[in-house]
Amino acid sequence: MSDAHKELIWVGSAQEDITAFPPDAKRVAGFELWQVQNGKRPTDWKPMSQIGSGVEEIRVHVGDEYRVLYVAKFEEGVYVLHAFEKKSQRTAQRDKDLAERRYRAVIKERKKREKTS
Repeated sequence: MSDAHKELIWVGSAQEDITAFPPDAKRVAGFELWQVQNGKRPTDWKPMSQIGSGVEEIRVHVGDEYRVLYVAKFEEGVYVLHAFEKKSQRTAQRDKDLAERRYRAVIKERKKREKTS
C-alpha cells in the first residue's frame, strides 16, 4: 500500500451504517479506516478474497462485534463496501453477498471510467 493519504469512497449505505454504530465502535472503525487511508494495516483484520480481490475486513471488538469491509488496492482511494454488526461466529451470507455486489459495482464503474478517459 502507498504511503500517500487516500480518500475514503463510500459505497451504498456503508457510511450511514458506520454512523449507526455505537460511539465506541464508531471511534474504533474510524481510527482503523484512517490507518488504511494512510497506508497502514488495521489493528485486527483479515483478507476476504472470497468477496473480491483485495477485499479486507476490519474487526472491531467493543463488547459487541462489528465489521467493516473495504478494498484499498486502487490508486484513487479506499472503497468502503459494507459495515455491519456481526451477530454470530460466521459472517452472514447476506453481508458477504452485499459486499460482493458492491465490489462488482466498483469494478464495473472503474472499467467504465477507464474507457471514457
